Amino acid sequence: MKQVPVSRVALWSLFGFVAALQVSIFAAQVLLAVVVLCWMAMMLSGRARFSAPSFFRPLMVYAALTLVATVFSVDPRASLADDKQLLLFLLVPAVHEIARGSRARTVVHVIITVGAATAVYGIVQYGILHYDNLGQRPQGSMGHYMTYSGLLMLAATAAAARLLFEARDRVWPALVMPALLVALALTFTRSAWVGASVGIASLLLLKDFRLIGALPVLLAVGVAVAPPQVTQRFYSMFNLNDPTSRDRVAMMREGVRMIAADPLTGMGPNMVERQYIRFRDPEAVERVNPHLHNVPLQIAAERGLPALGAWLWFVGSAAAGLWALLRAGRHRFLAACGLGAVAAMLGAGLFEHNFGDSEFLMLFLMLVTLPFASERDEAPGTSAA
Repeated sequence: MKQVPVSRVALWSLFGFVAALQVSIFAAQVLLAVVVLCWMAMMLSGRARFSAPSFFRPLMVYAALTLVATVFSVDPRASLADDKQLLLFLLVPAVHEIARGSRARTVVHVIITVGAATAVYGIVQYGILHYDNLGQRPQGSMGHYMTYSGLLMLAATAAAARLLFEARDRVWPALVMPALLVALALTFTRSAWVGASVGIASLLLLKDFRLIGALPVLLAVGVAVAPPQVTQRFYSMFNLNDPTSRDRVAMMREGVRMIAADPLTGMGPNMVERQYIRFRDPEAVERVNPHLHNVPLQIAAERGLPALGAWLWFVGSAAAGLWALLRAGRHRFLAACGLGAVAAMLGAGLFEHNFGDSEFLMLFLMLVTLPFASERDEAPGTSAA
């Protein structure tokens, strides 16, 4: 019997992982383990050499500073348990090696297609299964509507990038974009709405700054045809008396107090919730919150200002590298996709700690790594066909 090359197992496991990521976190984790093990086996056998985009260096500095913050945490053992998420960073060099050349395009096509399928399921949940209020929102097959909306946001941004920057095969993204955007609207998740708007707006600007005029028109049409519940949720974004808005303002003040209390190493990973009462603002609505609903603030409060600096370095390095690929790379659509993902993450991250959501983080790291992988020549015997 002919032995299947490890590289081929790695490639198809990667496709399976990407498909499962928006459907089942358990299946995705199993397949991710297979991908990483195959990648390691390829390096140990000499069939691959370690390589990663330039943004991987600040990402490793961020990981190291996270471990330092863990040592000085108010509860190092609990913080260390939370640090297992750092292992997800291995996805970057693994994808960089396995998804070379045209395979990177195929991976993005899988992301968009599966995202469209989950969008249809979310619409069914809203329209038929009565997931139509803030107490019960569409969540696809995910465990939480925030995770679901974050994944939809990234899938919609990827579809928009393909529609705007792909030279061919634009019919499919044009067909699925309405489903992705409708499902995203029906999640009632305002942070994801902001992220999607920022991501798609950035893509319109990159394509042709005149296209940005289409965004307000699309938003106006969306508000006009949306169900009343969604419209009311949209208008609440501009209501400073809205309880969630007031609570987020209070969380900003709480975060500043946490940072001032320990600016170098923070409270420790996963310690914000435990320390919340200690720093709770008098104007806060909720007695306790699991996080501060703001990525930069959360990182600084948990891990200190040096870790925040490393994270900003990572974001800047990724954006700069993607911009260079957009201007001179072989696959401009993939570079635009990565830039859109960065913009969407930053926009939504001002109101939600999406960088701490494992499912979101994995898909985000995939989207910013694939453009760099696409610039590498494919290894023999590993075509996506």
